[in-house]
Amino acid sequence: MKLKQFNFKKVKSTNQIAIRLIKSSKNEFGLIVSETQSKGKGQYGRKWISYKGNIFLSFFYKLENINLSLSLLTKKNCLLVKDVVSKYYKKKITFKLPNDLLINKKKICGILQEKIDNSKKQYLIVGIGFNLIKSPNLPNYPTTNLLEITNQKINKKKFVKELKITFEKFLSKYYKIS
Repeated sequence: MKLKQFNFKKVKSTNQIAIRLIKSSKNEFGLIVSETQSKGKGQYGRKWISYKGNIFLSFFYKLENINLSLSLLTKKNCLLVKDVVSKYYKKKITFKLPNDLLINKKKICGILQEKIDNSKKQYLIVGIGFNLIKSPNLPNYPTTNLLEITNQKINKKKFVKELKITFEKFLSKYYKIS
């Protein structure tokens, strides 16, 4: 299964763009990627701090023919991201429920899922904010980035492409054509 990719220079939120695309087009699967976002969303309505050079993207797909529960999809989506990160960082990567990836007890990635309905169809949006080159300084919440922990500059386009391929393989495996 191939995901149609939509690229932007700047958006308020990649999840907002996904919602707009679901409601205004016939795309049932897609990937929104932006160089920057001004109002990225985190869990519980928190703001996701979006530094240029980091990764901001949202996958969306129709849930109708995926025979997995939402809680299992949450776990699967986290594991998919972890699989890609583990290509660059070989040590332990942990989860903080429900959807943060941690390295050395520091947040490197947040994943925000939103389920929406459109024309009697349900969609899942998987927003991913990944600290590739810079991490925010948050009180009481240590953060890190891939550049800091590997001392290697990672090609952003390659990383996004690997995420896209990983999600496409997952969807191809679990999406049942009716």
